[in-house]
Amino acid sequence: MTDQDVAFLLRSDLALATIEAPAGCGKTFQGANYALDAASSLAAGRVLILTHTHAARSVFANRTRKLLDRVEIRTLDSFLTEIAAMYHRSLNLPLDVGSWARENSAYDVVAAKCRELLECSGNVARAAALRYPIIICDEHQDASADQHAVIMAIHRAGSRVRFLGDPMQIIYGGAGTKTSAAIKRWAALKNEGGWGHLANPHRWRSGSIELGEWVLAAREALASGKAIDLAGKLPAGLTVLHAANSARVAHKAVTMTADDRRQVSEIARKSSQLFVLTVGNERVNHLNAFFNRSVRIWEGHGREALSSLVKSIDDNPRSASEIVEALLTFVEETCTGFSASLHGRRLRQEIQDGCCKPARGMPAHLQAIGRVVLDEPDHRGISRSLALIRGHIASRTRGFTKATIDLKSEFQDAVKLGGYPSATEGLIEITRRRTFSHPQPPAKCISTVHKAKGLECDNALVMMCDKQSFADTDYKRRLLYVGLSRAMKNLTLVICRDKPSPLFTF
Repeated sequence: MTDQDVAFLLRSDLALATIEAPAGCGKTFQGANYALDAASSLAAGRVLILTHTHAARSVFANRTRKLLDRVEIRTLDSFLTEIAAMYHRSLNLPLDVGSWARENSAYDVVAAKCRELLECSGNVARAAALRYPIIICDEHQDASADQHAVIMAIHRAGSRVRFLGDPMQIIYGGAGTKTSAAIKRWAALKNEGGWGHLANPHRWRSGSIELGEWVLAAREALASGKAIDLAGKLPAGLTVLHAANSARVAHKAVTMTADDRRQVSEIARKSSQLFVLTVGNERVNHLNAFFNRSVRIWEGHGREALSSLVKSIDDNPRSASEIVEALLTFVEETCTGFSASLHGRRLRQEIQDGCCKPARGMPAHLQAIGRVVLDEPDHRGISRSLALIRGHIASRTRGFTKATIDLKSEFQDAVKLGGYPSATEGLIEITRRRTFSHPQPPAKCISTVHKAKGLECDNALVMMCDKQSFADTDYKRRLLYVGLSRAMKNLTLVICRDKPSPLFTF
């Protein structure tokens, strides 16, 4: 279909329409433009745009800012927690459903209860349909069965629904039965309402159109069970490097010879913007050291370490020994060089001794941190302690010279906790502000492919393309495709020389 055909389908009188679009082929552009047109003509209610990531939410917010009073943009999880909060008693959920779901990783429970509510109560579904007469579901291939059922219940109650997505980007469910079900669910949508397909590589118009066409061809190869051919002439914008990884745990770390390392480091040094993409959080952390911390870690929207810290504080009120354990766990997750055997052991001992023995040098600094915890064994003490640690790291105080804060945003958010009445209230407000500020990755950053989904950049470096990271499975094929489709101008693949991914031929 042409772009014009898809635009017409979206604006048709059909109650339901589904658009399949590879990455970079104008799905968000089409969805945002339709939202603006629909919002300007609505007599009542709002256009609701539901996304799966905060990155996608930010993109839609930027493109529909002219009519934000008539367009509401939410992540699907936040939309369902809001519904659940309004009916929390009948659903047997706590009042603050959002905090409960976040702390207990229970968004699937919320979705299941919302499904039951809307499928059993026509009045609730009709109320939602009246408020949101038009719903646009972005990246709907990532919706769970319960999430999909909720939208369909509102659709049956009167909402006009537009599904946008790409089955080749189903990566969040891993390789299990949920992913298989999601693929079948997406295929079944072809028989419901209208169906359209986008295929123009718009993302690459301002960069390398050859690269865009190559990415679409790579998608077709991966989707059909074939390997991507790198033996012939490569398109403008694509670079392939071969390097060996001698790390002991190769799927978590990267260790190269000086020659191999030089060619990779040179790309990072010369690029004013670069997205380094890899598989797994452990490898992200090792790549941070590989690039001598000149390339920051993109933390995404989530703050897993902060959420865990808040839960530990709430679970252990006024217990200095437990609070210091929560502090050390958080520092270990967000920093390097703050040694568990050196700093951690001494800080625990200071808490045990009451911080009363004479100390000098680094032990004295740790004793001062311990006194803060003893004085305020709560979120305020945590905040003050982290501020002291940050100061020592920034000042390169003796004993802290090897310490580095890797997750700067998460660390800073933890310091902010002390300004709120409780740790939970602080987390809620920090999360709310972060949601509406639409954080974007720094110019140079390292990320997992999962966190980069929904984002685009000028230059991307995918490493390592080895047998374990990108094995010949349906799930790994989709994961590789998501990584390949981020860069608009220059894409560099670092192929493992001794154990290359079988998804490439040379």
